[in-house]
Amino acid sequence: MAPPELVLGTTNAGKVRELAALLIPHGIRVVSLRDCPGAVNVEETGSTFAENASLKACQQAAALSRWVLAEDSGLCVDALGGAPGVRSARFSGSDGDDEANNSLLLSKLSGTPTASRGAHYACHAALADPQGRLVARSEGQCSGVIAEARTGTGGFGYDPLFVVAEYHRTFGELAPEVKAVLSHRARAMRAMLPAILLHLGGRHSDG
Repeated sequence: MAPPELVLGTTNAGKVRELAALLIPHGIRVVSLRDCPGAVNVEETGSTFAENASLKACQQAAALSRWVLAEDSGLCVDALGGAPGVRSARFSGSDGDDEANNSLLLSKLSGTPTASRGAHYACHAALADPQGRLVARSEGQCSGVIAEARTGTGGFGYDPLFVVAEYHRTFGELAPEVKAVLSHRARAMRAMLPAILLHLGGRHSDG
């Protein structure tokens, strides 16, 4: 019997690796939007992570007629009033990349003392059924501090600048196995796991 299959509502390779590592041990086969020719381009018009996660999950599920797990996540910096927040991926502009986003963040925090460089990663996840109905939500956070320079080559996004409170090292320095325990995305996925197993476990033929 084939394992239940879940579409991850992202094309971000880093996110796919992290989510797959969390779900595969539970017998869930995962595919990304890159593997789904019928995937649609969802406009992230929500003003919160939760709204964007729900938009992505429901619209992709309805388009594909499959179970879809989507998430929206980003970095919220205290000294910037919670920015970049939902615009984390587009912080330096629509054509921005990780390098440009990190450079802009460092520039905006230039001269800000360590005590005022607090931040947290936030992740909101949404699970939608093959009819495009939202069936579960979850969230997770990870607190830290923004470093004054990039350290480490692991992870993606703002990871080389995000010093994890528990380890005093950036996610760029920490092993993937450590990030899989501590990260905002890992925490949101662990909170979502019971719903995924409830709806997909043994019921993969439904969609």
